[in-house]
Amino acid sequence: MNTFKGFPPGKVPMVRLPSQFFTEVLGAIDDLDELKLTLYAFWALQQQEGEVRYLLKREALQDAALLSGIDSDASRAAQRVSAALARAVRRGTLLHASVEGARGSEDLYFMNTTHGRNAVRAIAEGRFQPGDRDTPVLLIAERPNIYALYEENIGALTPLIGEELRAAEQDYPPGWIEEAIRLAVERNARNWRYIRRVLERWQAEGKDRGLTKRPTQADRYRYIQGEYSDTVDY
Repeated sequence: MNTFKGFPPGKVPMVRLPSQFFTEVLGAIDDLDELKLTLYAFWALQQQEGEVRYLLKREALQDAALLSGIDSDASRAAQRVSAALARAVRRGTLLHASVEGARGSEDLYFMNTTHGRNAVRAIAEGRFQPGDRDTPVLLIAERPNIYALYEENIGALTPLIGEELRAAEQDYPPGWIEEAIRLAVERNARNWRYIRRVLERWQAEGKDRGLTKRPTQADRYRYIQGEYSDTVDY
């Protein structure tokens, strides 16, 4: 057995694990290969960037460090990793999806999180594009419905507000409405009047005049006590 020499001084890269892994998953895993594979998946996914992160089976089966930690024989190790992936999927820790990529059929594994579930659902619904050799799947972003966005961030969707949103969809780009809602949340001005005034000003003066930046103290005075004071509802 090789003795571990200890972690080096100073800052070292860390891997985050959700607390539920320790309270609900760790005690239920009764297979060492599955445990090693699950920890490897946490590490591998956190080396990636972006919201959509997945583990490619072919990459896992080519990772010498993972395979050597499973079995000294590479062929047996690959078989055991495949079995461990299947067990993790049955347990529900990982989610599996198959797609046709540049190399042919690809097996993708997502962590069972909100992002992972949404990605698997998007693949099942055909909302993805074949990528290149290294990134076989490019998910097609689904723009949030502005009515749901309003209800989730601003408040109840009344018939009058529904009519206002329908009219706004005809007058402004969807991205403007989404960003105006985001600004209303950031500035604690969660009401339609504020959102409408922001859209009207963007249309009249141009959208890139600084309204998207974080507000200064002067901006807060202007919006809360000055020009737009009647639109702020605390």
